[in-house]
Amino acid sequence: MTSVLETPVVLPDDPRPIASGALRRPVRTDGFWSWITSVDHKRVGIMYGVTAMTFFVIGGFEALLIRLQLAAPNGRILDANAYNQVFTMHGTTMVFLVVMPLGAAFMNYLIPLQVGARDVAFPRLNALSYWTFLFGGLFLYSSVFLGGMPNGGWFGYAPNTSIVFSPGHNIDFWIGGLLITGIASTVGAVNLIVTCLNLRAPGMGLFRMPVFTWMSLVTQFLLLFALPVITIALFLLMFDRNFGANFFNPANGGDPVLWQHLFWLFGHPEVYIMIMPAFGIVSEVIPVFSRKPIFGYKVMVFSGIAIGFMGWGVWVHHMFAAGLGPVSVTAFSISTMFIAVPTGVKIFNWIGTMWKGSLWFTSALMFAIGEVAMFTIGGLSGVTHSVSPHDRQQTDTYYVVAHFHYVLFGGAVFGIFAGIYFWYPKVFGQLLDEKLGKIHFWLFFIGFNLTFGPHHILGLQGMPRRIYTYPTGTGWDFWNMMSTIGSFIIAAGLLVFFANVRKTDRRHKRDHLTVEADPWDARSLEWSIPSPAPAYNFIEAPEVHAVDDWWHRKYTEDEDGRMLRLDGFDKVKAGAEVRLKPGQSVHLPSPSYYPIIAAASLFLAMYGVVYGRSAGANYVITGLGVLLLVCTLIAWGLEPPTEPHDALADPDADRLLGLTPAGPAQGELGRGDSAEEQPALAGGPKAGPSSKGEAG
Repeated sequence: MTSVLETPVVLPDDPRPIASGALRRPVRTDGFWSWITSVDHKRVGIMYGVTAMTFFVIGGFEALLIRLQLAAPNGRILDANAYNQVFTMHGTTMVFLVVMPLGAAFMNYLIPLQVGARDVAFPRLNALSYWTFLFGGLFLYSSVFLGGMPNGGWFGYAPNTSIVFSPGHNIDFWIGGLLITGIASTVGAVNLIVTCLNLRAPGMGLFRMPVFTWMSLVTQFLLLFALPVITIALFLLMFDRNFGANFFNPANGGDPVLWQHLFWLFGHPEVYIMIMPAFGIVSEVIPVFSRKPIFGYKVMVFSGIAIGFMGWGVWVHHMFAAGLGPVSVTAFSISTMFIAVPTGVKIFNWIGTMWKGSLWFTSALMFAIGEVAMFTIGGLSGVTHSVSPHDRQQTDTYYVVAHFHYVLFGGAVFGIFAGIYFWYPKVFGQLLDEKLGKIHFWLFFIGFNLTFGPHHILGLQGMPRRIYTYPTGTGWDFWNMMSTIGSFIIAAGLLVFFANVRKTDRRHKRDHLTVEADPWDARSLEWSIPSPAPAYNFIEAPEVHAVDDWWHRKYTEDEDGRMLRLDGFDKVKAGAEVRLKPGQSVHLPSPSYYPIIAAASLFLAMYGVVYGRSAGANYVITGLGVLLLVCTLIAWGLEPPTEPHDALADPDADRLLGLTPAGPAQGELGRGDSAEEQPALAGGPKAGPSSKGEAG
């Protein structure tokens, strides 16, 4: 239900005590420290995106080192150990620190906007998710200064990661970093699932949610069930290395193949964790720039759900060469073929959406089409590996490298850049330069295919993957050089993107340019509010009556299915520009110090775990980290939902302070039983609670 916001009332000389000391919540809403303490889902999403893009640059630099090493026979850019470290960190970075958190950036920013909520269900947990991800990444890369980066491959196969073969702390940093980032993803998954299920606007049933929100919801369930599997594997490996356990030691009854089962039981759902947000993005971009609704909305939703379920039944195709026997191989060959069906359905639905549409070839649409094309190629090469003899022939060659890069870079990264160009005006209030955007696309498209297309040929010629050099006379020279050239074209495309961001920002600030709320004439609720999105999201709770509700407020269709503009079109578009007026009040989650402190305590504790093997006294560091975490969580629980002197400026202050029971005003958007609150926003109006059930 919607409600008109009330004018704040100031109550002078109130005798009630104000929270003091460490339990006082920060009140700054601008400046550097406001970002450190913010729990606003939009700021968290932006921080996720900027941090992941920074790691993208680092992972890309590692990729360039790999390609330079392999550009010609007998490469001397890296020795074997350095190559193993760079190779391991490139894969780990791109999977866990780039593609996953870039998807999280979109989901954090957009899900509350698309479902009509003030914020996520648990804002402080949302901030904890980001800071834990950041500290996990920093922990991984701190190994550069502490003896060397992880060097056992991003897949960490046993027994190569055992003490016998990796006696240093390289692998310990890999284990610790992934455990920390796993906490981030698990916390975020719970938060976003509750947000999708509990905080939808009035009238928004599950089958009125945008496709992006649906794909995000499937992704969160995959995370929720997949991450415990890799967490168990990492703990078992930690106990093998630190405490003399033998889970993966065949000499003492352990089984190295157990690691493969655990890793790939996580790893294949992980593929869909990375690609599903991109599927959702493309499913939003293509309809807007085709001027048509998504073809087969419910089929798209159910195909995404089917992929989520079937993704749990195909992990063994990563292990066909492990000698599991004909029955297992046959069963998983069949399941691998079947999972191509819902994926193919999505591809045909995207094509059906564009078919006979009025296509507007923006940078966003070009990246979306590129995603569909590149993922299709990757999917087709993947289906060939459902045939066991083919898989056994190609599994350790560059053919597989080509396959997963076409899926994860061609699919996920192209889709993510489609989303960046599409939602950039909503996030930053600026329109990226279309000319530079198209140059960026073509450099990425050409460079990507020049880099990874030849890997198919190299694989068929027999070039093994995971080798740091190769001799002359193999016939691999030419295609490796082409691949290296292509990688630098990709790098040039990324530089063009950063130049576009810089140029756009300078132009908008110099010329005082603004962007309208709905520059693309789009379809979903986030385009019904000003750009950039205000801190409070919606002045009133939107009432939803259909899929693509925002589009239905502007248009209808005639008997022949042609789009017709409604009489109130201009009024509806103008209404999207309305912001809070002086004297109006919206309750929002209050900032907090504790998410970053809790994440830092995990960071500290993990160093003790890493170095405890060297000297037992180092476990004291772990104890200090755990103690800090416990104290932080206690303070978290005791932290006031809002500062009393801030709440007094609101007519509902007594209820916020727990001095009177909630009254009829409880119906205001986003209020809940224990919502966190903060005083107001830009322009001076006071603010307070928002998200339902904030216990986080």
